[in-house]
Amino acid sequence: MSELRSKMIRAMRLKDFAPKTQKSYLSAVEGLSAFHKKAPDLINQEEVDDYLLHLKDTGKSSSTRNVVTSGLRFFYEKVLEEKTIALKFPSRKKPRILPEVLSKGEVQKIITATENIKNRVILMTAYSAGLRVSEVSKLKINHIDSENMVIRVEQGKGMKDRYSLLSKKLLEELRTYWKVYRPTSWLFFSKDRNVPLSIATMQKTYRRAKKKAGVTKGQGIHTLRHCFATHLLEAGYDVRRIQILMGHRSLSTTTVYLHVSRAGLAKIQSPLDIMEDEEDQASPWDNDDETRE
Repeated sequence: MSELRSKMIRAMRLKDFAPKTQKSYLSAVEGLSAFHKKAPDLINQEEVDDYLLHLKDTGKSSSTRNVVTSGLRFFYEKVLEEKTIALKFPSRKKPRILPEVLSKGEVQKIITATENIKNRVILMTAYSAGLRVSEVSKLKINHIDSENMVIRVEQGKGMKDRYSLLSKKLLEELRTYWKVYRPTSWLFFSKDRNVPLSIATMQKTYRRAKKKAGVTKGQGIHTLRHCFATHLLEAGYDVRRIQILMGHRSLSTTTVYLHVSRAGLAKIQSPLDIMEDEEDQASPWDNDDETRE
């Protein structure tokens, strides 16, 4: 499959597909080929359908199957220019799972539990600006605009640039961090200063600090991004402004955090409590009337 693989990679590069997308699409074709133990260009429609049914029967989610379908469709339509293979996308219906969010106090515990200033600044950056871990990894020194108090995010998800907040507290920590580590290009670098710190390393930093802080909620460092949006909503900021800061294409993605915010829920009174309050406020004359009778 080496020749076909090279041809597919070339086609994806010409389309400017992100590295992650390229990897997913290649994996889709490789999975199909391994399942039938034959080259993908020798596989017919029935065999493609058998593979997709296999993914469904083995419990693969609709989102996973959609990625596989997209990869196979690209391979057959754009690489092989094959018109006889039809690929239908599975239903996108899936359970809606709300993101897990920490309290401000829990976030503070995690940040202060870090081992050194570099780890502390990494977590502070993710939380204070609501950045994806991949965006934190790609930050450069010139992306920190202290004059306008913003952080420039270049080529985030969807290959889009945007600006997010630069916290005053973070700026103070960044200045201390710079004096200690003296970054030259990448804000957070690995052992080789010319290579950005990996996403995996940042995830480990978060998990170590979370464990040390005794916080059990929050799966990965992406939790800090969820906390950023939720805490801003709880502070009364407009959801559309938060959408821009988060880099969400659709407002519906941002409004998920309205369901997560507990501050608004705490202000709503249960009808049971309202009923009890009304009983407590009943007129004292009612009893007096009964006594008179």
